[in-house]
Amino acid sequence: MSSLVNPLPPTLQSNPQLHRWIQFNPEGTVTVRSGKVEIGQGIVSAIAQIAAEELDVSYARIRTLPVDTSVSPNEGSTSGSRSIQEGGEGMRQACAEIRHAFLQLAASKFQVDVDSLRIMDGVIHAPASNQTLSYWQLAAEVQLLPAQGDVRPKPVENYTLVGQSLQRLDIAKKVTGAAFIQDIDLPGMLHGRIVRPPSFKARLVALDDTSVKGMPGVRVVVRKGSFLGVIAEREEQAIKAMKALAGQCQWQEDADLPDVDALPDFLMAQPAEHELLCDDSSAQQVGGTHLAATFTRPYLAHASIGPSCALAWWHDGQLEVWSHSQSIYALRDEIAKILQLPPDQVTARHAEGAGCYGHNGADDAAFDAVLLAEAVKGEPLRVQWMREDEFAWEPLGPAMVVKLEGVVSADGFISEWKEEIWGNRHISRPGRRPEPGLLAAWHFDQGFEPPAATDMPLAMGGGSQRNAVPYYDFPTKNVRNHAITPMPVRTSALRALGAYVNVFAIESFMDELAAAAQIDPVEFRLRHLHDERAHAVIHAVVAKAGWKPGRQGDGTTGIGIGFARYKNIGNYAAVIAEVAIAETVRVVRVVAAVDCGRMINPDGVLNQVEGGIVQATSWVLKEQMRFDRTRITSRTWEDYPILKFSEVPKIEVELINRPEHESLGVGEGMTGPTAAAIANAVYNAMGVRVRDLPLTPDRIVSAMS
Repeated sequence: MSSLVNPLPPTLQSNPQLHRWIQFNPEGTVTVRSGKVEIGQGIVSAIAQIAAEELDVSYARIRTLPVDTSVSPNEGSTSGSRSIQEGGEGMRQACAEIRHAFLQLAASKFQVDVDSLRIMDGVIHAPASNQTLSYWQLAAEVQLLPAQGDVRPKPVENYTLVGQSLQRLDIAKKVTGAAFIQDIDLPGMLHGRIVRPPSFKARLVALDDTSVKGMPGVRVVVRKGSFLGVIAEREEQAIKAMKALAGQCQWQEDADLPDVDALPDFLMAQPAEHELLCDDSSAQQVGGTHLAATFTRPYLAHASIGPSCALAWWHDGQLEVWSHSQSIYALRDEIAKILQLPPDQVTARHAEGAGCYGHNGADDAAFDAVLLAEAVKGEPLRVQWMREDEFAWEPLGPAMVVKLEGVVSADGFISEWKEEIWGNRHISRPGRRPEPGLLAAWHFDQGFEPPAATDMPLAMGGGSQRNAVPYYDFPTKNVRNHAITPMPVRTSALRALGAYVNVFAIESFMDELAAAAQIDPVEFRLRHLHDERAHAVIHAVVAKAGWKPGRQGDGTTGIGIGFARYKNIGNYAAVIAEVAIAETVRVVRVVAAVDCGRMINPDGVLNQVEGGIVQATSWVLKEQMRFDRTRITSRTWEDYPILKFSEVPKIEVELINRPEHESLGVGEGMTGPTAAAIANAVYNAMGVRVRDLPLTPDRIVSAMS
């Protein structure tokens, strides 16, 4: 084992000190420190399962630690359905090297060859001499050198824990409330609330806070330019003071937002950065039936059930912050940068929020708490956003337009494919740009400007470009992205980024082309795919759903299919949806087949598949952010309805395990295929193609006319 086996996984290469990943505790347990955060996806448990497997210890011995910048490895953001590929692979290699270090020490003590030793539940056995030593006995002596990549992890055929549906480690704390940041209560903790401007670019021009300062329990009113907050001894006192303070403000506003009902025209008319994503031609153009269509999605909210929350505490020359951010290290660094503090003077810790896949208000709430807590140094402070704050101020998933053209030949094959995309870029998480990425900083007197959103490189899945290039085999593909530079509202990452609408558009158009060719939609897809794993998920979902070629809807019920490989490099997902249409569209049943390579915890995979389907169904049927020419107007659940529990469809899932292949992310890959399957089912039912999301009754009526 002296030669390099493989390059280190990127996050382990960035954090090679093995003691940052694993700690052996005196009571016989093992603390696992991942750099990936738990946001409801079960990732902490899956990574703990990988660690237990690689160390040969019982899963019951594993303890997990939330990401903490003082002790945890820095694995960047938890995003992109890449936690298993990044954090899981980093943990696997780290544990393999830790395991080998202990074996070497034990072999030296037993004076035997390393290969003769066996480990059972953390106890190292020398069969020839019947001697034993445990990890815990050796922990004080073992030398954990930086990871080298010269140790090979356990072969797949020897797995006993990976691939099993073990109980998640995070559920008990969720049930009792102990997991959630909203329930943390530090001794002597004060409570803060923020008075937000009424619109994105509004500026505070006058304030009389005299009466508010005298209200019961009020400790401090904090103002920095247009940033305004209040601190009180009790939460209800802070809320009353916030409302009173809001009534004493005069704001200057600009009516500079576009007409929300004419967003597609607005987006296509804006200045943009133009990108050629694909220009591939391997055959001469042939004649055939030409079709063109335009698809749109609105701005979307994260719509977390619980609004953002954070705690901050300045004491003993240090700043401690608790946040449900998905980018704990970047949050720490951004706070330190804005306040001009050394990063090691700031400790950021993750605590679970109410659930969110993407960049919601968590980071902003953390900076709010830091700014208020600075006014009461020595006392911990909690900031809880209100529902109106979350809807009006969190970053939104960008609105997008996708225009498609295709030619289907007389023999039923697509001979040409042209595609153009318009929309803002998708990522404005803290730390991605030189400008501060935290909301409150933009309201300071210093004149900080909000950073422009960016996208990941396309090889990592892009942003607006994600899944823009069809995974199908077409002889001619031309795909262009127009990344709009003006940002009328604040945008950032929302689950699946551009893949949601790109797959919705591509898969809807595939059905339109199939209809033009008079070929069953399933057969039409299969003839344009040469990837056997893609074929396998489509065949699996067809068998499970009982798809019948040529089945026609009856005006009120219909069935449709959608397929995608997420980012064209991730998981494979095929979805069939059945709908019933009355006054609204109701999704009755959804059947999915998913191939995510090697499954760590099948039950965890199932949770992610089902969650992705439910959220996508809500997006497709209901969700859209609305605004007038000045302000966001979707600020309550009445203004922004989401899917109700009573509206959740029956979901059936076929999981295809491929232990010989690398693990791939799951949850984000369900959104596009689900959206397309529902839209295609509506067309199958009514013969009406609705290309603008969400599929509300008024949009269906408009499509009919």
